[in-house]
Amino acid sequence: MSDKPADPDRDRDRDPPADLSYAGDPPADLSHAGAVVDKGIEYMVSQNIGSLAIASALLGGALGLLSRSMTDDSVVGILNNAIASVRAGDMRRMTEPPPESPPESPPGL
Repeated sequence: MSDKPADPDRDRDRDPPADLSYAGDPPADLSHAGAVVDKGIEYMVSQNIGSLAIASALLGGALGLLSRSMTDDSVVGILNNAIASVRAGDMRRMTEPPPESPPESPPGL
C-alpha cells in the first residue's frame, strides 16, 4: 500500500464499465484474448509454475488492468459478480465433464 493520501478525483475521468453481457458468441477480441491467456497458462504449467502462483499472477494483472480503466466501484462490482458465480457453482460446473446421456432404446420398446 502507498503512504500517499487517496486522490478523490482519481476515478472521475475514467470510462464507465463496459456492458459485459452479450447474446450469442463472445466478441472476437475476447476470444482472441482468452486464447492468448490459455497459451500463457500452458507455458507456465510447462515451466512447473504452480497453479496458485499462476492464478494469483493472472488475477493481480487483471485487477491492475481494470483499475487503470475503471472506477474502484466498477472493479468491486466485477469482483462481486465473480464471487456470486463461484458461490452458485458456475465455476465448478465449467470444470466438470458433461453428464453422460442414457442409452437410447430401440424404437418400439
